[in-house]
Amino acid sequence: AGGTPAGAEAERPGPSAIDLGAQSGRWAAFQERHRLSCEEAARLLLDAYEFRGLVKHTGGCHCGAVRFEVWASADLHVFNCNCSICTKKQNRHFIVPASRFKLLKGADNLTTYTFNTHRAQHTFCKTCGVQSFYTPRSNPDGYGIAPHCLDDGTVQTIITEDINGKEWEKAVKEHKTIRDMSKP
Repeated sequence: AGGTPAGAEAERPGPSAIDLGAQSGRWAAFQERHRLSCEEAARLLLDAYEFRGLVKHTGGCHCGAVRFEVWASADLHVFNCNCSICTKKQNRHFIVPASRFKLLKGADNLTTYTFNTHRAQHTFCKTCGVQSFYTPRSNPDGYGIAPHCLDDGTVQTIITEDINGKEWEKAVKEHKTIRDMSKP
């Protein structure tokens, strides 16, 4: 008696079915004041909680076909690598975990270049050729973001650190910051 009939799945309440109790009025007022849907309001609050102390930066390529958002500090720690490709492209970047990066548009306008181990995925816009982010060899579960491709207004300071990419294996093994970034 009671419960779910055999073979039937229990229905889970959707976001609108959640009982907010005494907070219902406050939630409705928050949505109305900020002109947000329930999902938009929930995302705003979850982002503020999950990414506490971080800033939402937005950016993209030159022509605007590729756009992204990334949660990172307002004070960026940027790597200046001297490996062959970073030198040729002047690829200065900061690294974030994949969970803090979202491609907003342009997936179909990206193309990828790889070489050597093919672990690094050097993505760039097919239209304007700008690489605004890529998947670094040192952190394949994250993204290297080009700070010069961020929109104005969210970066306070940039500290640049040289990395000896010509001796990549040795540099990554000895470099505490990069080593710590690759830990879960």
